[in-house]
Amino acid sequence: MSDTPPEIFDRAARRLRRDRAAPGYAEHEFLRATMLDGIAERLDAVTRDFTDILDLGCFDGAFVAPPGARVARCDPGFAFASRTAGVQADEDRLPFADASFDLVVSAGVLDQVNDLPGALSLIRRVLRPDGLFLGAFVGAGSLSALRGALRVAEGERPAARLHPQIDVRSAGDLLMRAGFALPVADIETLDVRYRDLGRLLGDLRGMAAGNILTHRQPLTAGILARTFAAFGDAASEGDRTRETFQIVFLTGWSPDPSQPKPARRGSATASLGAALGR
Repeated sequence: MSDTPPEIFDRAARRLRRDRAAPGYAEHEFLRATMLDGIAERLDAVTRDFTDILDLGCFDGAFVAPPGARVARCDPGFAFASRTAGVQADEDRLPFADASFDLVVSAGVLDQVNDLPGALSLIRRVLRPDGLFLGAFVGAGSLSALRGALRVAEGERPAARLHPQIDVRSAGDLLMRAGFALPVADIETLDVRYRDLGRLLGDLRGMAAGNILTHRQPLTAGILARTFAAFGDAASEGDRTRETFQIVFLTGWSPDPSQPKPARRGSATASLGAALGR
C-alpha cells in the first residue's frame, strides 16, 4: 500500500488546459498582470541586484526582469514553455540544481499545485543563500459570487467544482515550514464586474484557471442554467455582478548568516511596565 497522499489536481488536465489557453491568453491576462504589478512593487523596494532569475509559471513571459539579469522560464504547460524558450515542469517537480538562482518569481500558479509545501521547499533549495522569493496566487475568499451562484443552483450539497483556496495566514505558515527567513504574506483585493456568468467562465478558461480537480463532476444543463440565473440575480450597479479575487502575495528569503535575527528572548533592557509609564 502506497504512502503517497492522493493528488487533488489532475496534472494531465492542467497541462491540457494551459495549452488550450495559450493562443488567446493575452485577452484574459488581467489577473496575472495585477499580480506582476504587485511583485514589481515589492521588488523595487529591495536595494540589491539580481543576476539569475527563475520565472516559475511563466505563462507568456510577461515578467520583466531587471536590466542585465538572466531569466530562466518554467511552466507546467508545453505551449507556454515553448513560447518563452523555457522548461516544462510542475512546480513541485523542479528540474533545477540547488542554489541556481538569486531570485524566484511566481505569479498565478501556486494555487494549482498538488504539493505546495514541497514546491515551496524546492523554491528555497534552488535559491542561493540570501536569495529572494516573490510569489502571488489566488487565495481564500476569491470567486465568492460564483460560489454563491453554485450553492443556489445545487442546493445544500453542491459538488466540488472550485479549487480549495489558501488563506493569507496559512500561506505565511507554509513559508515558515519551507524554511524561508523573514517570511511575509499579505493580501490585495481585485473586484471585477461581469455582465453575465459566461464572461467570467470565459476569463477563467482563458487564464487556465478552470476546474482541474482530480474528481471532476460535469455540470448538467439544468444546474448550469440555474447557476447563470443566480449569478445574474446578484447583479447590482449597471446590471453587472461583482466578482472578487483575493490575491495572496508571498515574500521570503533563503537563509543566510548576514540576515537580521530576532532578538534573543530576555535580552530587552527596558521593562514593559516602564514603557507604559507604570
